[in-house]
Amino acid sequence: MLSPQHIAALEALVGPEGLVREAGDLAAYEQAARYGGGEAALVVRPADTAQVSSVVAYCVREGLSFIPQGGNTGLVLGSTPDRSGGQIVLSLDRLKARFEIDVADRTARVGAGVRLSALNAALEPHGLFLPIDLGSDPMIGGMAATNTGGARFLRYGDMRRHVLGLELVLADAAGTVLRLGDGLRKDNAALDLRQVVVGSCGALGVITEVMVEVKARPTQTAAALLIPRDEDAVLDLLLAFEKEAGEYLTAFEGMSRAAMSHALKHVASLRNPFAGGEIPAYAVLVELSRTSTGGASLDEVLERALTGLFEREDAPLADAVMAPPERSWALRHSLSEGLRASGPVTGFDLSFRRSQVMAFRREAIAMLAGEFGDYEVCDFGHIGDGGVHFNLLRAEGPASPERAAALNDAVLDLAVRKYGGSFSGEHGIGRANQAAYDAYTPDDLKRLSGAVVDLFSKAPVGAARFGPADA
Repeated sequence: MLSPQHIAALEALVGPEGLVREAGDLAAYEQAARYGGGEAALVVRPADTAQVSSVVAYCVREGLSFIPQGGNTGLVLGSTPDRSGGQIVLSLDRLKARFEIDVADRTARVGAGVRLSALNAALEPHGLFLPIDLGSDPMIGGMAATNTGGARFLRYGDMRRHVLGLELVLADAAGTVLRLGDGLRKDNAALDLRQVVVGSCGALGVITEVMVEVKARPTQTAAALLIPRDEDAVLDLLLAFEKEAGEYLTAFEGMSRAAMSHALKHVASLRNPFAGGEIPAYAVLVELSRTSTGGASLDEVLERALTGLFEREDAPLADAVMAPPERSWALRHSLSEGLRASGPVTGFDLSFRRSQVMAFRREAIAMLAGEFGDYEVCDFGHIGDGGVHFNLLRAEGPASPERAAALNDAVLDLAVRKYGGSFSGEHGIGRANQAAYDAYTPDDLKRLSGAVVDLFSKAPVGAARFGPADA
């Protein structure tokens, strides 16, 4: 528990409106997006960078552990306190005053507490958007801290490709405010520490402001649900669309029958798009988009590509369903909701070389059927960039801690050790992934990462720990 003196000092820094201390009000900051969470000693909500700096400096000087928190939409327990009851949540949800859009430069400079939906709503009248497509509505600061990817990574990339500048409060006794980059797209005048901070999950400091490059909104889109001949044909389909659609290819998203079935069962607004209502073993959502006008419509481009695939002697395509893009995406975006409504989910955020995705999937399913038959594989993911959300549903309820640990080790050993994949494709490092980081990250890399953290600060930040335990 925090002493009354600490609470009074923090209140003096942020004002009464900047503290949350009642149990009922704390709950929203303590509960993780998917599962778990902890107990906060206090929630401190600074209103601007100066207040963040003052709070961080005070916590460092007094040895108080704190957790930076943005929209709290993460899935790896990186933004919630542990169960000790001794950690402070440093919420950035009031950092919204900075909101500048430069249409000519195609940039937006916003406070870390601005939501993705709010930014895109403000950009829409200008025909612009930040093209990170997610099933949640995070804050921009958290998106930079975790290097968010999303379903349109194939075309637009992750946050690292869009962040042109950052404002960062270091976790030192002075609460040093550091500005990294200022909107220049080309600048080799110094080491680009901005790119070190993006994706560091709060271990290097607290992001308070972000400048992002934004893109022109597509004026035309087309989409289809592809039913591959078999799982070996999925990569063939991807390569064919990259060749035929070129720069128009925006997304190539794989979905298993189990994942789609749970979405269609539990999300009332969804309509089954497949002929006769028969859900295929696997389907791929392919999307084309463009900002230019003139020439053949994207529906024609898509139809031409599909016709060519059907006419091939070794046709990799069994069937295809063309539908308005919003209907296709409604199914894709409902997969997580369907799983949440179906029972306890064990989720793995994996990443592979594209050529290894389906091979891993095949071997993992066979392994689980033999050793963990009480789990149902409900995977989906960003096949175009090698990302797989390998979700396992256990309808019987939570497994024992020992069985859950054995499952975790089996899946990650197969993914990381045999297939050379990543245990964290896009969700970052939080408490949920710390053990995997410790187990699978080479010692030399852990030591170097810990040294980088030390260079930025030496403070009791309760966020992701990189490197040795004393780093």
